Amino acid sequence: MGQRTICILYGGRSGEHEVSCRSAASVSRNLDSEKYRQVLIGIDKAGRWHLQPEPRFERADYGERLEVVQETEAVAVIPGQGLGTHSGILEVDVVFPVLHGTFGEDGTVQGLLEMADLPYVGAGVLGSSLAMDKQKTKEIWKQAGLPVVEFVVVRDNSAESVATVLQRLEMPVFVKPVTAGSSVGVTKVHGREELQPAIAEALRYDAKVMVEPAVEGREIECAVLGNEKAEAFAPGEILPAHEFYSYQAKYVDPEGAELLLPADLPEATSRQIRKLAVAAFQAVECSGMARVDFFLERASGRILLNEINTIPGFTNISMYPKMCEASGLPYPKLLERLIELAVERHGRRARLRYSL
Repeated sequence: MGQRTICILYGGRSGEHEVSCRSAASVSRNLDSEKYRQVLIGIDKAGRWHLQPEPRFERADYGERLEVVQETEAVAVIPGQGLGTHSGILEVDVVFPVLHGTFGEDGTVQGLLEMADLPYVGAGVLGSSLAMDKQKTKEIWKQAGLPVVEFVVVRDNSAESVATVLQRLEMPVFVKPVTAGSSVGVTKVHGREELQPAIAEALRYDAKVMVEPAVEGREIECAVLGNEKAEAFAPGEILPAHEFYSYQAKYVDPEGAELLLPADLPEATSRQIRKLAVAAFQAVECSGMARVDFFLERASGRILLNEINTIPGFTNISMYPKMCEASGLPYPKLLERLIELAVERHGRRARLRYSL
């Protein structure tokens, strides 16, 4: 079989545009050039798609990123045919969406790619949209009997909303947009006077806000890979240098957090986390990949599900590829496996009948 053409789709309209540009740089740099040809499409902050010039990466320095060059050919999604420019249809075998947050990780782009009949890496429309909504994810996990952190959802920063939170939760709490990621819009609130401004800040990024108690515990993450049959890798632990694992700690400060791989856990605890990670992945209909985040409560030892990310960070300091690598799956092989899973899933769906 000859080279496959992989379209790396990055940038986007969300608050995680810059994170996507960094992730895309790492993916581009680590794709095996003997097996894959690259086509890059950058999405600007207005949502327009642009065919990008070929990248050239010679170093893997921290912070390296792919900018979205806008003075290029526009790209359109053509139902039933794929992707095209005014010059014609683009030759693409698999799309790798390296998009984080709204308009990329939430099922919208996945729906476009389904209409274009293109294989793509990661979860489908349903899994993407469910996992993006922290409220719906946790409601499904609770229904499935999985352990989650208590939460309250509000839609405004009125006195009534603040009172509801104060009645149900004790300080300190975390306030976060329901459908944002990478800790965008997240605030740790220590007292009631901080609550209303924190809700207002989160409402800048979403129409719904989730408020959760600040769990006194260890932050554990677990990488899951697969389609119907999924496997979880050895968990890792985040040791933030900041008060919590903020956007600054994740993507701006190279010393913002220490990553402990694998996490120093009893074998039984590690096994249970991996089991819960796969169950959480399957409960919200994920496929391809996901990073499942947990809290390990210090006082009780309880394992609590926090979030699931269907397109986790792929930068050179991101946990998902590092956890896979620590378990024996290096970055280039991980990308290869994700591409194969995308082809497998698309082939299975192509065999389905949609009419009599």
